[in-house]
Amino acid sequence: MNRTTHPPGGRPVLDRSGAVTAAPLPARTPSRRRPRPRSQQWAAWAFLAPVTLYLALFYAYPLYRNLDLSLRNYTVRSFVQGDAPFTGLKNYETVFQDPAFGPALVHTVVFTAVCLVFQYVIGLALAVFFHQHFRLSATLRALFLVPWLLPLIVSASTWSWMLNSDSGIVNAALHAIGIGPVNWLTSPSWSLTSVIIANIWIGVPFNLVVLYSGLQSIPSSLYEAAALDGAGAWRRFRSVTFPLLRPVSAITLLLGLVYTLKVFDIIWIMTKGGPADSSTTFATWSYQLGFGNLLPAFGPGAAVGNLLVVAALVFGLVYLRVQRKQALA
Repeated sequence: MNRTTHPPGGRPVLDRSGAVTAAPLPARTPSRRRPRPRSQQWAAWAFLAPVTLYLALFYAYPLYRNLDLSLRNYTVRSFVQGDAPFTGLKNYETVFQDPAFGPALVHTVVFTAVCLVFQYVIGLALAVFFHQHFRLSATLRALFLVPWLLPLIVSASTWSWMLNSDSGIVNAALHAIGIGPVNWLTSPSWSLTSVIIANIWIGVPFNLVVLYSGLQSIPSSLYEAAALDGAGAWRRFRSVTFPLLRPVSAITLLLGLVYTLKVFDIIWIMTKGGPADSSTTFATWSYQLGFGNLLPAFGPGAAVGNLLVVAALVFGLVYLRVQRKQALA
């Protein structure tokens, strides 16, 4: 008995010679997505409009104005009338050739790096400490948040009083243990250290909160398994806690970097960038150029501000690149 096979492509049919062929399949019309109703489109734009307006008014426009200021020769008169001549990169050349550029750059790097390291290390140590869930842990955690909740002007004023050379409590404590007074705010050798100490005190609670939240997401079963394998406290921290905290640590350091680069209030209230520009950073220098003189230099001041924006943007792009590599690994 002969078996007829059905060729692929459609149902079998017989042609004139008796051979079995496949009938062509009917052409399929491409499926088209049904257009969204106009009401849904308007609803989507209505939800996007507030965010778009906010970004345009408070991010895009200020950045554009700051860039425009740095590319023109603005005076008080032209700032009001808006007829400042275009000068290109001349303001940036003025900033780079200024004798204050080198010291301000060094102070900015030292201030940012030292604050980041100490804020992260102290914040991580406190987060691990409070992760033990001992008695009064929640109360002590709340007390550690006080520096973060206080207005910056209050914190900076308090540190100015504490570090006062004549009546400060810090020098009083040093005198009690036999150490002579230190001119914390009036000595070029100590002014930068003073503002660093104050900024570390203010920034530690932020690191504590974020890192403590990251520790809460680590399963306790991992610590139990490590303890069963004989791992001590330091071994558990090095092999379990620290590796699993890397994503949280990265975003904590990035946010801390962006915040520290633009710190102005603390330095200006405590030392005003002095004495002899010994605690001047890019943030305070930009303010001094634009608003601290009788003849303000709006263009160079905006150029210094743009350097801070570029620095923050570079580190943000580096963070995104590292995160993308880790996601693909």
